[in-house]
Amino acid sequence: MKWEGRWLKLPRERNGEAHAVHGLKMMEGDQEGISRSDYGRLCTLIHAEAGIHLGPDRGTMLEIRIKRRLKALDLDSYSDYCEYLFGQQGRTRELVHLIDVVTTNKTDFFREPKHFEYLIATALPDLMRRVAAGRALVVWSAGCSTGEEPYTLAMLLSEYAQNHPGFRFRIIASDISTVVLEKARLGIYAEEVAEPVPAVLRRRYFLRGRDAKMRQVRVVPEIRRLVEFRYLNFMDDDYRLAESADVIFCRNVIIYFNRETQEKILRKLAGCLIGGGYLFVGHAETLHTMRLPLKPVGPSLYRKAGDDA
Repeated sequence: MKWEGRWLKLPRERNGEAHAVHGLKMMEGDQEGISRSDYGRLCTLIHAEAGIHLGPDRGTMLEIRIKRRLKALDLDSYSDYCEYLFGQQGRTRELVHLIDVVTTNKTDFFREPKHFEYLIATALPDLMRRVAAGRALVVWSAGCSTGEEPYTLAMLLSEYAQNHPGFRFRIIASDISTVVLEKARLGIYAEEVAEPVPAVLRRRYFLRGRDAKMRQVRVVPEIRRLVEFRYLNFMDDDYRLAESADVIFCRNVIIYFNRETQEKILRKLAGCLIGGGYLFVGHAETLHTMRLPLKPVGPSLYRKAGDDA
């Protein structure tokens, strides 16, 4: 598709994201659904491999999402799928696809905007006073989904750099889903998805497709090049950052893990932060009672102890 630098006026209304309906009963031996025993095996596998905790009421959601894989693999039933998945070759070939379909990928441009206001007004000036001259700040979007968050950061940091000579930065974006990472790298979105972006930034950092019927926009190449997308599983022992991050955004991610797994992940994230670095989490997430080297400095915002920038 060809892209040009003209902006098409965006609609004001957005369609809500469709959500799976939960709560339908699973019956042992029901060929139309996942049996209780297979559901238990799948939950155990998903938790072990991705840390995601599925409670007893998520059976219908799992059925809906795995149904895509039944079609892709030309399988007739959920029991056939489990037989394939837990077979000698299926586990290696299918696990990445299972994780792709069970992960939740809800995100937006400029989601929870107060965080970005704090980043620009408080966190960056504080870090710039302490960072070594010439060093690029490292900002990590952990659980980046389809890319709206890291591209929001890239736009804002580019604007900040224009007004602060010498300011340099790197953006790392990671996710466990290979499907959303591929979409994020492309940087192509429906027009209404970009509506939360301020008009001046939309004109500057987006292109629209020449085919008006497609109603799509694309992040400009200069911004796409600023983001390094990579695969990362929060259950990995080593998050493989070559250098410590100054800022980590990990928002609306840990809510999908149980409390024990949350604390393990957050401890590893804190280990990836410089002393005095900032961690942004979702407004529905709390670190209360967790033993972490982080102190609250704002709503859903924490700063690591120490000052070794």
